[in-house]
Amino acid sequence: MEKKSMYNDTFSHIYVEEDIKEHRRVKEILSKYSNSDIIYIKHYKDIFCRNGQNSFMQKKSKSLILAEKHGTKVYKGAIVCQNFGNENFYYTSCMMNCLYDCEYCYLQGMYSSSHVVVFVNIEDIFEEVKNMLKEHSVYLCTSYDTDMTAFESLTHYTKEWINFASNVYNNKLLIEIRTKCANENVWKENKANENIIVAFTISPDETIQLYEHKTPSLDSRLKCINTAIDNGYKVRLCFDPIIYSRDFEKKYKDFTDYVFSKVNADKIYDCSAGSFRISKEYMKIMRKNNESSVVINYPYENIEGYYQYPKEIQEKIKDISLNSIGKYLPKDKINYTEEF
Repeated sequence: MEKKSMYNDTFSHIYVEEDIKEHRRVKEILSKYSNSDIIYIKHYKDIFCRNGQNSFMQKKSKSLILAEKHGTKVYKGAIVCQNFGNENFYYTSCMMNCLYDCEYCYLQGMYSSSHVVVFVNIEDIFEEVKNMLKEHSVYLCTSYDTDMTAFESLTHYTKEWINFASNVYNNKLLIEIRTKCANENVWKENKANENIIVAFTISPDETIQLYEHKTPSLDSRLKCINTAIDNGYKVRLCFDPIIYSRDFEKKYKDFTDYVFSKVNADKIYDCSAGSFRISKEYMKIMRKNNESSVVINYPYENIEGYYQYPKEIQEKIKDISLNSIGKYLPKDKINYTEEF
C-alpha cells in the first residue's frame, strides 16, 4: 500500500476574500482546482499575517490566497536591489511568495507565512503605472516578491505585463521580469517588445542542488534563456546572489565558462552580479526558522544593518566574478552590486 503523506498537496486549501469572489480572475483560478477546499475570508492578512505561524512547516503544504490589492501599488526600489542606472526605480508586487524554496531567499525573513498570495486586480497596478508615466519615466521590477513566471499557468501575469508594456507607445517604461523558471512556452507564445527585459537568475549546479530547492537545473535555465533570445527578448543574466564555497575560484570560472559555452554573449542585453547580502532583521528570522541551513548560518559580518561576507571574501568574490564574466561581456554590460 502506498504510504500517504501527512501533508496536504500544494494549494489543497484556497482562501478567497469575500469581496472578490465574483471576480473574473478568481473564477478562472478556482476552476483549475476543483478538488481544493475553498474558504472565504474578510481580508488576506487574517490568514497571511496571523500570529503563531510556522512558515518552515507551511512549505510542505502551501495554501493559495486570492486577494485584492489596496492603497499604493508601486513602490520605490530598495537599496539592496540594482537600479541599472535608472533614476526612477520602482517595484510592484502582484503576488507574494514563491513556488520555489531557495534557502537564502529574503522572502523567508520578510513574511511570516509561506502561503502564496495572488492579487487579482492587476489592472489597478497598470493604471497606477500609467499615471506615473505622465510625470516621468519608470524602471519597474515586477517579480521581486515572487517568481511570477513560475506561476504562469495559474495567473498568466507574465503575459499580462508583456501585453501592457507593448501598449505603451513611448520609451519611458522599462519592465524587468526576473525568474529562475525554465518555461520556454512563455517566451515562444508572447511577442517580445522593447519595454521588457527578462532577467534570468543563474547559479552553479552545486548551488542549485544545495540551496535552490524545487528550481530548474542550470541546463534547463540556459535552454530557456536561448529560447527567449531567439524570440527577440532582451535578456539579462543575473549572477546574483553569488554564494561562496570551497574552491570558489575554480568552480566559478568553470561555471561562467560553461554558461557562455551555451549562451552567445553577443546576444545578452547585460548582466548583474553581487555576493549574498541581507538585512539583519530578515536574517534573524531566517536563522530562527532554519537552524540547520549552512548558507543561512554562515558567519557573515553585520555591516550597517546588513549581513554580508567578510571584506576579504567580498573582494575575492568580486574579483573572480568580474574577471570570469569579463572574459565574455564588456565592462559597461556588467552591473556589480557593491556591498554596503
